[in-house]
Amino acid sequence: MFGYTVPLYSKLSPSDLSAYRRYYCETCHQLRSGYGIVSTLAVNYDMTFNTILMNSFMNDTPHFKGTEDSVLCVLQRPKADSDLFRKMAAYTVLLTKWELADDSVDKPSVKSNAASLVLGRAISKAEREYPEYDEAVGNGFEELRRMEDSGCTDAAIMGESFGRSLSYALRDMAGEKAGEDLGDLFTYLSASVYLMDAVDDLDQDYMEGTYNPLLVHREGFRNKTQFVEDNLYELSDSLNAAIGKFQASYSAVREHLAFDTGISDNVAYHGIPDSAKRVMSGPSEAKAAIKNVFDGRRKRNASY
Repeated sequence: MFGYTVPLYSKLSPSDLSAYRRYYCETCHQLRSGYGIVSTLAVNYDMTFNTILMNSFMNDTPHFKGTEDSVLCVLQRPKADSDLFRKMAAYTVLLTKWELADDSVDKPSVKSNAASLVLGRAISKAEREYPEYDEAVGNGFEELRRMEDSGCTDAAIMGESFGRSLSYALRDMAGEKAGEDLGDLFTYLSASVYLMDAVDDLDQDYMEGTYNPLLVHREGFRNKTQFVEDNLYELSDSLNAAIGKFQASYSAVREHLAFDTGISDNVAYHGIPDSAKRVMSGPSEAKAAIKNVFDGRRKRNASY
C-alpha cells in the first residue's frame, strides 16, 4: 500500500472497485503523459482519493474509460481529456518534489537523492507550468520546518497548519465553486494523514534522529509497539479527533459531490479509520513517501 486514504475493500461494491481502479490508473496515465514515464513512480492512493473528490465536486469528467490489463499498461494514453486531471498530476509531482527536499534536510539518503535525480525533468516542468502550486506546497513544508525548529510537540496542530497550505492549490483548481468547507476537508485530511505518518514513523525517526513531534521531550523510548501501548489513549484521542474533523468537513461537502460517492464514502468512513487502526496496531507499510518505491514498487496497485 502506498498511502493512507485507501478504501476498505471488503465494503466496496464491485462497481465502485472498478471505478476506483479507473481513477488510480488514470492518475498514472496523466503523470506519464504530462511528465514522463518516471513520474509514474509518484502515483499513490492519497492523490487518487483527492482526484476522486475534486472530479466529483467539480462535476468535471463523470465518465472515462478504464485501462485494460496489460504488462505495459503504463504506456497507454490518458482516458480523460481534463484540465483538472492534468493539474492533479502536476500537483502530485510538486508534492513529491517537496517531500524529497524535506527528506534531504532531515536525513539525506541515497534513495531520496536518486528519486530527486530521476524525477528532475518532471519536477522542472511542473514548476514552470504551475509556479503558484509549487509555492503553496513549498510554503506548507516551510511552515512545518518552522514548527519543528520551535520544538512543537502537537502533531495535530502541525498537520492542520501543513494541510491549510496544501489546500490552497486544490481550492484554486475548484475556482469559484471552492468554499471554506472544501478547504477544511483537505486541511483535516492532511492532518489525519500527518498524524498517522508520525505514528507509523516512530521507530524510523528514533533510529535516524529525525524530527517527530510525538518523540519530543519523551524519554525512555524503546520501540513503536511499546510507545503506542504506553500512550494508547492519548494517540487514539488525537487520531479520532483529526479523523472526526475530516469526516465532518466531508459531510458538509458531500451534498455537492455529483458522482462516485460510493467510493468517497467508503474511504472517508471506512478506509481512513481502518488505516489508523492498522497504523496503531503494527507496521502498515502505508507511508506516502516517494522513496518507498525503491523498497517495494510491486506492493503498489489499485486492488489487492
